Amino acid sequence: MSVLLIAGSPSAPSRSAVLLDAVAARLALRKVKVDRLAIRELAAHALLLGEASHPTVQQAAEQVHRADVIVIATPVYKAAYSGVLKVFLDLLPQSALKGKTVLPLATGGSPHHMLALDYALRPVLQSLAARHILPGVYATDGQVTLQPEGAYQLQADLSQRLDDAVETLAKEGLRLPATWGFEPVAFEQVRCSV
Repeated sequence: MSVLLIAGSPSAPSRSAVLLDAVAARLALRKVKVDRLAIRELAAHALLLGEASHPTVQQAAEQVHRADVIVIATPVYKAAYSGVLKVFLDLLPQSALKGKTVLPLATGGSPHHMLALDYALRPVLQSLAARHILPGVYATDGQVTLQPEGAYQLQADLSQRLDDAVETLAKEGLRLPATWGFEPVAFEQVRCSV
């Protein structure tokens, strides 16, 4: 199974990219290989002019097509996902996410924009025929803090929510065994007495 991480921020570095990096690190612990797509690196004129036939847009659309699981991260501006993500999603075919599991991630300045995941991004992902859209993870700027040395740090509660989201992604999207609880036991090994 292949996982594509889509960075929908127009800037680098970004807090939403930090969330993607955290998901990638958690998936690496499970030996899951990820591919990455930074929309800001696509040809801007092709995105803005709706040139779906442009080579960079076609290559990005092919990455989406090949992936079984998509993780999308975006900053939230004015209660909506980023414009650069919007123009990219608009260029994808109507069934671009058919059969795929999607984990949406977002960052914003305050908790007031938390519903942008459910009321702005989720309908677009559904219109692109995503099979299963997992509960998203939203983080405020205060939960992804820039340290004096220039690195970002995730607060513990956000880190736990990302752990839970990746666990769900692994179970429901990648069909991997859970990393907690008991190891599965084959039925023929079960012994019981009455």
